[in-house]
Amino acid sequence: MDNQPNQPAGKESFRTSSSLNKIMIIGFLGADPEMRFTPSGNPVTTFRVATNRVYNTPDGERKEETEWFSVVAWSRLAENCNQYLTKGQRVYAEGRLHTRTWDGQDGQKHSRTEIIASNVVFLDKRGTAAAASTEEKSEEGESGDIEPQDIPF
Repeated sequence: MDNQPNQPAGKESFRTSSSLNKIMIIGFLGADPEMRFTPSGNPVTTFRVATNRVYNTPDGERKEETEWFSVVAWSRLAENCNQYLTKGQRVYAEGRLHTRTWDGQDGQKHSRTEIIASNVVFLDKRGTAAAASTEEKSEEGESGDIEPQDIPF
């Protein structure tokens, strides 16, 4: 197999059909999270995160831009986010971008691009970081000890 330039030997090269959908943000919650439940009882929590970018214009003027992101967490991650996150808290969110579309009551088509979270780290927990993840990390980002009630058999 031919290696791509800058590709380590022995590794498969990326094909043109390969793609990646991953986003990581650090910002501040604009409001308390909102948790709802699907008809089947699965929890889903949504929250908005603001990120800031500070830059200088060519004229030397300092400017600041704020970008807002909608984050959606599911299942246990949704429960943890709803329980531990509050407005103004600093948070790291990681996941994939997803755009959903729907027809509004006014007949207009609407769309929203959201981050479907796979990992959320609570950065403002009394100076320490607490983590929640769909990868079943501990609820408060501690040592990862498994409790007997967590064993599925």
